[in-house]
Amino acid sequence: MADITATPGSAACCTPQAQTTCCAPSEKAACCDSKAAGEPCGCTAEHTTASPTAIRETVRDHYAATARTLATQQRTPCGCTPTGEAAVFGSRLYDEADVDGAAAGALQASLGCGVPTAVADLHEGEVVLDLGSGAGTDVLISARRVGRTGRAIGLDMTDEMLALARANATAADVANAEFLKGYLESIPLPDASVDVVISNCVINLTADKLNALTEAARVLKPGGRFAISDVIADPGMDAGTRADMAAYTGCIAGALTENEFHIALDAAGFNEIEIQPTHRVHQHAASAIVRARKPEAP
Repeated sequence: MADITATPGSAACCTPQAQTTCCAPSEKAACCDSKAAGEPCGCTAEHTTASPTAIRETVRDHYAATARTLATQQRTPCGCTPTGEAAVFGSRLYDEADVDGAAAGALQASLGCGVPTAVADLHEGEVVLDLGSGAGTDVLISARRVGRTGRAIGLDMTDEMLALARANATAADVANAEFLKGYLESIPLPDASVDVVISNCVINLTADKLNALTEAARVLKPGGRFAISDVIADPGMDAGTRADMAAYTGCIAGALTENEFHIALDAAGFNEIEIQPTHRVHQHAASAIVRARKPEAP
């Protein structure tokens, strides 16, 4: 997604809210590259031209392979290369207090860039949804924190990851966790059905980020909280990195800049938006804690 800067004299397509959608790969042909109205959209940065379906299948194939080999092979989480000896991805980011009873297998299979459960401020009885739940680490941690009266739901599109997560939940003897198959852009839950949405290094992998964020807002109850870890791109990320499809599964090419993420959250209906970088994960990107809230009902 490009830096969102309106081109002087451009049409309504170039409002920040509209550009959040039109600059997505799925809409570039229809909007950003269209000059039928005699006006450019204002999306000027170079981006991959891969279709949303191609991006989704690339991501799915990568994480399906990861799930199949996690038990027998050391893998670098997200396909990214750590910087020096620093813990930038995976289980090394979790303190013992963060784990809170999660199965050891789930923790070792963590592929995230942060610890969203450490900043989500979970309470007894709440319903938590983890977008792109993978092997289930954050779902199991959340399930313990919300207690028997609460519920933790994991959403993932990869059959292999869902099977691994369910096995990890069984091993951890966690009864109030469940795992659903589905896409972030079409969450299979009713409106206003969860208290908290978390995610760990997944929003950057979606082809339609505005739709995913809008869905997150839809399923949250009024006043509900959005607390995720994600990769934030530097404003000057080079075109080569953006165009590299392999980097989508490395959590880099699909990342928004801090300004773009703020605009997308606002367009999706969130307020109280906070974006706090935590550590570098790439020469062109950092991990960040992203928090927001769905407004209370009038």
